[in-house]
Amino acid sequence: MAKTSTTFEVPVEKLKWTPGPDQLSIKTTDDLEPQKDIIGQKRGVEAFRFGLGMVKKGYNIFVTGQPGTGRLSTVRKLLGEMGDGRATPSDICYVNNFKHPEAPILLRFEPGQGDRFKKDMQKFLETIKREVPQLFESEEYIARKNEIAEAHEKKVMGFYKAIEDQVKDTGLVVVRMQMGPIQRPDVVPLVDGEPKRMIELEELVDKGRFPRDEFEKLRDKRLELKEQIDHIVQELKELQKEVGEKHREVDKLMFLALAQEFVKPLCEAYHDDKISKYLDSVLDNMVEDLDSIKALGSGGQPGPIPGMIMPGPSAEMVFQPYQVNLLVDNAETQGPPVIVESYPTYRNLFGSIERVMDRMGGWHTDYTKIKAGSFVKANGGYLVINLMDAIMEPGVWQTLKRALKTEKIEIETFDPYYFISATGLKPEPIEMAVKVVVLGSPYLYAILRNYDEDVPKIFKVRADYESSMDVTDESVLEVARFVKGEVDRNGLKPFDQSGVAAVLEEGVRWAGRQEKITTAFPGLGDLLSEADYFAGRAEADTVTGEHVKEAIKAKVYRANQVEERIQEMIDRGSLFVDTDGEVAGQVNGLAVYSLGDYMFGKPSRITAVTSLGKEGIINIEREADMSGPTHNKGMLILSGFLRSRFAQDKPMSLAASIAFEQSYGGIDGDSASSTELYALLSSLSGVPIRQYIAVTGSVNQYGEVQPIGGVNQKIEGFFLCCKHAGLTGKQGVMIPYPNIKDLMLRDEVIEAVRDGKFHIWAVKTIDEGIEILTGMKAGERKADGTYPAKSINKLVDDKLRGLADKLAAFGKDEKDEKKSSAKKTTKSKPAKK
Repeated sequence: MAKTSTTFEVPVEKLKWTPGPDQLSIKTTDDLEPQKDIIGQKRGVEAFRFGLGMVKKGYNIFVTGQPGTGRLSTVRKLLGEMGDGRATPSDICYVNNFKHPEAPILLRFEPGQGDRFKKDMQKFLETIKREVPQLFESEEYIARKNEIAEAHEKKVMGFYKAIEDQVKDTGLVVVRMQMGPIQRPDVVPLVDGEPKRMIELEELVDKGRFPRDEFEKLRDKRLELKEQIDHIVQELKELQKEVGEKHREVDKLMFLALAQEFVKPLCEAYHDDKISKYLDSVLDNMVEDLDSIKALGSGGQPGPIPGMIMPGPSAEMVFQPYQVNLLVDNAETQGPPVIVESYPTYRNLFGSIERVMDRMGGWHTDYTKIKAGSFVKANGGYLVINLMDAIMEPGVWQTLKRALKTEKIEIETFDPYYFISATGLKPEPIEMAVKVVVLGSPYLYAILRNYDEDVPKIFKVRADYESSMDVTDESVLEVARFVKGEVDRNGLKPFDQSGVAAVLEEGVRWAGRQEKITTAFPGLGDLLSEADYFAGRAEADTVTGEHVKEAIKAKVYRANQVEERIQEMIDRGSLFVDTDGEVAGQVNGLAVYSLGDYMFGKPSRITAVTSLGKEGIINIEREADMSGPTHNKGMLILSGFLRSRFAQDKPMSLAASIAFEQSYGGIDGDSASSTELYALLSSLSGVPIRQYIAVTGSVNQYGEVQPIGGVNQKIEGFFLCCKHAGLTGKQGVMIPYPNIKDLMLRDEVIEAVRDGKFHIWAVKTIDEGIEILTGMKAGERKADGTYPAKSINKLVDDKLRGLADKLAAFGKDEKDEKKSSAKKTTKSKPAKK
């Protein structure tokens, strides 16, 4: 290997960040106080507190950030802090609207009074149920009823006496005929002291046993009196109706006097005008439905057949219209409610109006079937939901927006088949004063804000949570105190200094930058519990760095089956990856595979073939429809680099094909663009590339090597290949120089570098990279546009110039051949006459 390549090697101390002794000067976490404050989210916390403090319409909060950054736990903590000292919202009840049953009435109470009102109403109904039967059995009631009955009887007897006076000495007599349950007076002849019906008397006349003239006289007289009797009967009916009205009036007056006495404590306890009007309507409705209440104290009601008794209505049925539906009870709530709805279906969020099926198979409902959801229960407080879950549920997003814009909610049942299952109720809308907090990704926020015009109106505050924070002495201490807090909260073993350091190092690796540490504290909490498990299995008193690393390895092992299968294919030669030797036009690129919960890197052979032509660079992946747009862009940048460096004094006469060998899936990303360029330069210059060096990095048109992602996984992936093939001391990985600050390599790789068995180079330009890969200087362009002899750029320039000359000569020969052919054709033509 060329001596100059050591110039670009990355020092061992830069391969990983570790906390210094001044940053972490503890023996165990027992030396620390647990972390109670929110760490690493200053921007998001300040925005959140601002949103909570704004009481104007539309200042709901959209919390964005990557899952796993502790958004929900942070929101819970902040809401708990903001709720201190604030008023508890009122209770909400629905009661019957007796005039319009389809529109139940909404009543509000001070916290705890809603349940009290419901119990007071139930006590009132129990009193009515107990006292009313006694009322209608009292001596006063019976005396007043008897008085009315006696007066009625006197009038009836007076009517009958008047009729009897008219038929006296006429041979007729007044009798009372029973017609079903009703008696009515009638006039019949009196023969031999016995009343006879006219039909019987007519039979006697036909037999000659009664004089016909006498019969006709009685018949005419009877018809005369019958008209008067019918008139009297009609008066009796009116009298009977009047008596019934008097009986009912007495019942109402006596019941009303009693009920008003019982409802008086309720009126005195609740002074709201709306409640007073409702109580008055309750009494009015009870008076109108008094027969049902009276039936509760009797054995039943008379049936359609004389002597038949129908069972009376149940107390539950009679008093059901007077029940109180306590929708929201804040009796045990201190301050504004904080509700986290983890399953935001329409029913769970906004409530519903339930229906029941009767014995006849019909559906019916009433105001007591109205149920509140989390949105209503959070009124006066805060509601927290995951926005993606809410959007996926039918009807939720539109209803939520409508409620936040109007600051009202009308409870109804969301039913796509409403045309066959409508509830028929329209409860009074509830005035809402709820602060809604939704959790979502930045991508979801951007989409909604762009496509939904209501989002900027109702979510005016965005609290953006960061996935990492700066590594400082303060943040290192905060994370260490977080470890202490998790130890106390979950009953874990104390972590010693090495254990805390290992957790910090893993947090920095998750962040992907040496100057950042992750804020995915739920994930770190899981790591702590897993490390505690391995410490317990080893019967250790404290959790050390070895236990943390063992937990990390175990987690990798649970997820890396695909990585091992690919490595097996490389080891057995099914996938071609060289870790030794030198080949022209061939280089080991590095790719990252993501399995969702696990990411790993593996090398992939990239080859380039060049020839004379005008096609330029041919992306085989693109021609096969296997290349993504970013990869295509990288290939076009290669063309720009070649034109910039080698086509200033000659045309680009080149046909070059570049391919990822044994790649049968889609390829995207530009992290291999520098690798492809190295293969292309090697093919053009004829200088072989060292196959024991893998390469990653993107390139721009000026030949500058740009940083890429997944640098740690890529290095570790090639190291594993070299380890399985046998470390020779020459192998290594070449990365972009800016990626040095992203290095957080595993200890195994760092030890191999320290022992000189593996190398990591960092380059800033393509010229530096080609020197490491070939051992030959790239060569800087001179003032006259040429390159130094025995340099890569010189060889490439000469090759391209030669290709251009050959193409020009080939074109000239082709033209000359065409001209010669044309002259021969002209000479062979006969002369014109």
